[in-house]
Amino acid sequence: MIMAAAVADFRPVAAAAHKIKKSGTDPEPIVLEENPDVLAELVAERLPGQILVGFAAETGDENGSVLDHGRAKLARKGCDLLVVNAVGPGKAFGQADNAGVILGSDGSEVDVPFGPKSLLAAALCDAIASRIGPHATRR
Repeated sequence: MIMAAAVADFRPVAAAAHKIKKSGTDPEPIVLEENPDVLAELVAERLPGQILVGFAAETGDENGSVLDHGRAKLARKGCDLLVVNAVGPGKAFGQADNAGVILGSDGSEVDVPFGPKSLLAAALCDAIASRIGPHATRR
């Protein structure tokens, strides 16, 4: 069974009961709260033989590159694979093409060059298949 979820890091604390209309003044700020960490929960409840894949939409900053943040997230989350995408204007979201790196808990890295998202999906399927084959190491 394969399941996927794209859970945002944050969500609004409250939803407006109606459309917030223009009134000539600035609207109230939207207050956010953290969403539950679904990946961490799945890792904590992992069943024997399950392969868990996380996704990281990352930007580089003064603390590290996109891959630095991805590697840290992989170590922190404890999943088997982490697909890291650089995001920003014209990158990843809302685009037909994408690039990424598939990081493995075994230290492997598969660089998927810019192209149709189906290529990234195929590379991810290959990475998963290599872990469920007859010689794959299970936790």
